[in-house]
Amino acid sequence: MGDGGGELAAVYVAAICVACWLAALSYFDIRQRRLPNMLTLPGGALVLAGAALTGHGVTAAAGAAAMFAVYAVVHVISPKAMGGGDVKLAIGLGALTGAFGLDVWMMSALGASVLTALLGLIRLIGGDRSPLPHGPSMCVAAAGAVAVVLI
Repeated sequence: MGDGGGELAAVYVAAICVACWLAALSYFDIRQRRLPNMLTLPGGALVLAGAALTGHGVTAAAGAAAMFAVYAVVHVISPKAMGGGDVKLAIGLGALTGAFGLDVWMMSALGASVLTALLGLIRLIGGDRSPLPHGPSMCVAAAGAVAVVLI
């Protein structure tokens, strides 16, 4: 029989670590208009490792590969529309949401695009035509999709 309290504590610690990672990524993208490799790549690797350790490695890897592929195609077609940092972040967020299932992955993938489109529309209405970072929308959508499952 497992230690329910210990397992729950581990889930909380992991959730706090992921929330801090997403907040740091969003901060960098908003302030510097870039997602640093020192956060995207190691974060993605840690998410994949954590998923593997909890028996969700296959679905996490599939989610990472699928989201990476979608973002990479957009980046190749229109590099100005999708930066390389977003493509690298897609690995970690695809793994995170993929570990919770296809429905969570889809909610995150679609949610990020919808959030960025809505923010862009609001900014356009206000007369602001400056580039809009997509990373924060990716992070918020992934956090929201996972929270739906965990809460």
